[in-house]
Amino acid sequence: MRRLLCVHVLLCCLSMAVPFCPSQCTCVFHGRTDGTGTRSVLCNDPDMSDIPVNVPVDTIKLRVEKTAVRRIPTEAFYYLVDLRYLWITYNSVTSVDTGSFYNLKVLHELRLDGNMISVFPWESLKEMPRLKTLDLHNNRLTIVPTEAIPNLLNITYLDLSSNKLTTLPSDLMDIWPPFNGLTVSSNASQKIILGLQDNPWFCDCKISKLIEISKMADTPVVLMDLFLTCVAPENLAGVLFQRAELENCVKPSVMTSATKITSSLGSNVLLRCDASGSPTPKLYWTNSDGSPVNNAVQESPGEGINWSIMSLHGIEFKDAGNYSCKAKNVAGTAEATISVSVAGTISSTTIPPLQPGIGAGPTVQNMTLTPPTDVSNSPITMSTVVPRPSTTLSGVQRKPKTTPGNGSQKGSLKQTKNQQGDNGRKLAADEKSKKSDASQSIKDLKIVEETTDSAVLLWTAGGKPNNAPLTVVYSPYGEDDSKRTVETNAGSGKVLLDGLSPGMRYSVCLVAKGSAAGKDPCIDFYTLDNIEDGGQNQFFIIISSIACVLVLPLIVLLIYKILALYCKGDNTALDEEELEKESYVKFETISMKQRALNVHPSELWARRPTHDSERLLLCSRSSIDSQMTYKSDGSRFEYLC
Repeated sequence: MRRLLCVHVLLCCLSMAVPFCPSQCTCVFHGRTDGTGTRSVLCNDPDMSDIPVNVPVDTIKLRVEKTAVRRIPTEAFYYLVDLRYLWITYNSVTSVDTGSFYNLKVLHELRLDGNMISVFPWESLKEMPRLKTLDLHNNRLTIVPTEAIPNLLNITYLDLSSNKLTTLPSDLMDIWPPFNGLTVSSNASQKIILGLQDNPWFCDCKISKLIEISKMADTPVVLMDLFLTCVAPENLAGVLFQRAELENCVKPSVMTSATKITSSLGSNVLLRCDASGSPTPKLYWTNSDGSPVNNAVQESPGEGINWSIMSLHGIEFKDAGNYSCKAKNVAGTAEATISVSVAGTISSTTIPPLQPGIGAGPTVQNMTLTPPTDVSNSPITMSTVVPRPSTTLSGVQRKPKTTPGNGSQKGSLKQTKNQQGDNGRKLAADEKSKKSDASQSIKDLKIVEETTDSAVLLWTAGGKPNNAPLTVVYSPYGEDDSKRTVETNAGSGKVLLDGLSPGMRYSVCLVAKGSAAGKDPCIDFYTLDNIEDGGQNQFFIIISSIACVLVLPLIVLLIYKILALYCKGDNTALDEEELEKESYVKFETISMKQRALNVHPSELWARRPTHDSERLLLCSRSSIDSQMTYKSDGSRFEYLC
């Protein structure tokens, strides 16, 4: 009996040790011959509305499919530390918390396709460092933010198809070959699978790299569907990526002022970099170790052009190395490198202190110093630099205290001071000569070919080397704040000044390295007035002349006609007066009122003797007038004769 009781207790313990499976799920254990195995859980009950919380802790694969789950809460799978495959597909999920996938350190595959997710927490991918597959197919995503790019570095299968994406971050393709600069291996395991079809793509420079990948024959980035299509803009609607030609989209190109620069220790160095591209690229400077350089300025003089200048003040040996100028826009990147070297040597000499009453002290021979140098009674360690120019002293002597009997010391000291004064005056004369030579080596400075917005500056180098650097500085006259510069060399003898305004006075100076301040050759010039205004004025003058030639004869003719009509009018008035005097015929309208008068005008004319021709003229009436003429008794119509 005791044995049976023990067996029963043992069976109860074993039954309790078997993991409990959720009621709405199916748990399957895949065992092996060695007694180990893996467990997978499938939850596909249509009535399930929440993620199950009592899934066995040894689950390797969890599938939640075709349920009514609408939200994945925070730390929903915290206790599933061995979970490698998580499928939450074809549900009604609309919300995913940032901490939903917390503690899934070994998860390899995450599938959330077939849901209604509009915003995905990309920062949650940090909790899944081993994730390789991310499936967000058939959701409602509208954007992939730039902040998501660092979290996608390890992803080899990314499906964003059948969403509402119109564009992608321009930097997204830079994490994969061939844009990341790494060598491409033929190993198939390094292929990157992208699903981007069935999205309303707006084809512009932001996705130019994606369009470029679609045109590549052999690339480690493989598109699930090669027939990606543009939806916008209107001129590219319905065009395949493989045939799309983007306008105003040019990769940057970089050009530096020099590829290698050697400068003396302690000098100032300016490094210049120019870039062009569309859209206008931005410029970045980095050191040899890749760290960014902050002491740089950049300016864009026009659309598609940008330049940057980096300055190194008081250059030291630690500043030597390679400096990279990187240009970047949404179409791509470009880079150029400038190598900087430092020339000079350092020597150290110790001068012992002088004791009172002991001669002039030791003399240091052949030592190079940069004046001024202070010497005190304490030991001095002097670190001396050999930049150009330098002052070479044949001897430096110590000034002792004044005591009786040191006349030889005073004489020696006076001689040393005189020698130093001569050397200083010689050095100043040399510097002045160099500056004068630098300013006088440029000759025949003149302006030719002036237009409304440009001019050509010509000069003769004289005795200056052809490769000597020159700087052309020009600005409107009296406006020193708006100066522009053009870098060139003495041998070119010619430079174009553009971007000028019409009808203005400009000042231009040619600055040579080492020239004294105010000694640079300068000239003033004027740009031409606006040609269009002159052309319009000339056109107006021509039209006015033609109008005058045509209208003036017409005016003269009109005046002649008016005078002729005026003269003719006076003659007509005279003729009418004479006609009234000589005429004996006057037409009258005979009416009943007139017939009622005692004396009718017609009777007066009838009493006058007339000839037959005159009688016929008086009797001629129209049919209408004859019908209106009748006797008072109205007996009949008749002619009045």
